Amino acid sequence: MAYDVPQLLQMTQNDLDDLFRASEAGPIPDGEAYGGKIFDAKAGHLVNRIGILDVPLVAAKVYKAPSLLDDKECIVLDYSKTSFVAQHIRDEIRLISPKFYLGKVYWDNKPWFYFSLKF
Repeated sequence: MAYDVPQLLQMTQNDLDDLFRASEAGPIPDGEAYGGKIFDAKAGHLVNRIGILDVPLVAAKVYKAPSLLDDKECIVLDYSKTSFVAQHIRDEIRLISPKFYLGKVYWDNKPWFYFSLKF
């Protein structure tokens, strides 16, 4: 099934958890996602564009590892060693539709909220 943002917004936290569990990691994205993350899959790196000036400020390492949710493989966006501002944040993403990822944000390894990335 192909998903889109309006569908995700109608889902409960449990529905999103179930969708995340049922999805595969997929390939590490490469290029710019709608909304401001720019991935370099080959280098295992990304930067976030922040604010109205669209300045690339917050960087992360990108790699595959077990998810904190279910211990299955996911793509981790790890800010712990690359950003003072976001050092407590770990994002995990999985592919839910072609070029569309569901992301789960953790703060100090505690679930915080979901987001999506469209390429």
